[in-house]
Amino acid sequence: MGLKDQIQQDIKQAMKEKDKVKLSTLRLLMSEIKNKEIDAGGELEEGDILSIIQKAAKQRKESIEQYRKGGRDELAAKEERELEILSAYLPKQLSQEELESIIREAIERCGATSPKEMGKVMKEVMPAVKGKADGKEVNALVRKLLEAVG
Repeated sequence: MGLKDQIQQDIKQAMKEKDKVKLSTLRLLMSEIKNKEIDAGGELEEGDILSIIQKAAKQRKESIEQYRKGGRDELAAKEERELEILSAYLPKQLSQEELESIIREAIERCGATSPKEMGKVMKEVMPAVKGKADGKEVNALVRKLLEAVG
C-alpha cells in the first residue's frame, strides 16, 4: 500500500476514533498532497509524497523550537503531537553512529581534507541519507568531521 492510500485509511480511522488532532494533521497533509498533484498534473510518486511529509515534519520541529523560546508550551505540545503523527510515515531515522559512518566513508571517497571541500562531501552524503537524517544535522556533522581531518 502506498503512502497516500495509508494516509487516506488513517484519516478514516481517526474519524472513527474521534482523534481530532490526528484527523486535522492528516487532512492538512492530504490537502498538501492533492495541491501538489494539481500542480504536477497527475499522481505524485512515493518520493514526492515523502518529501511533502518531511517538509511538514520540519515545519513542526521549527514551530516547536519557536514556541519553546516564547514560553508557549501548550502550543509546542500540540506541534509535538502532530510531529509524532507525521513521523509514523517517515523512514526510520539514522542513528548518530550510522550517520557518522556514512559521512566518514564519503570523506574517504572524496579525499576531502578540509572544510573547504564540504560541498563535495555533502554531494556524496545527501543522496545516501535522504529522508533518514535532518539536513542541518548532516551539515553540522560533516563540518565537524572535516575540521577534525584538516
